[in-house]
Amino acid sequence: MHNHPKEGKIMVIYKQKIKEKNYSYKFESLYNNRSIFFSLKVLHPLDIYIMVTNKLGALKVLIAEDNEINKLIAKTMLNQWGFSTVIAKDGEEAVMQVEQHDFDCILMDIHMPNKDGITATRDIRNMQDPSKNSLPIIALTSNTQLGVNNKYLELGMDGYLSKPFREVELYNLIEVVLENKKRLP
Repeated sequence: MHNHPKEGKIMVIYKQKIKEKNYSYKFESLYNNRSIFFSLKVLHPLDIYIMVTNKLGALKVLIAEDNEINKLIAKTMLNQWGFSTVIAKDGEEAVMQVEQHDFDCILMDIHMPNKDGITATRDIRNMQDPSKNSLPIIALTSNTQLGVNNKYLELGMDGYLSKPFREVELYNLIEVVLENKKRLP
């Protein structure tokens, strides 16, 4: 997803309303050519179906995402589980963050400006340091075409989620890729 000029104003209003009520939320947006559609469902805490209980410990996760709303959602979920997060606005910044810092996992948007998620993943996989080039990378994509997501695995990613995703789906996938890479703390 790419930023729409009105997205920032709308997001500020929704963030304020969510903060006032101290509720959880589900936010979906679709940017299609010149139209943008938003739907916000504010959930009262008693209405949440599945609560995620963190059994993974304090992880450090890099979120490579250019969309402000998607950054907010991912960061909020991860922080609620006790994970620390670092945000990269594009693939170029994601590669730089991996070079300079240690992470347990990366959430990598596929479509970003400057350097896309596929190119950033290739750059990370080509790093000399084994602790860097073997980092678990989860592709986050709005592409739902059948079979396309398997290509992300072939390109060096360890898993993928289609946006929008549920909190429990993200947590379970992080757990699986960490276990597969033997990176559980």
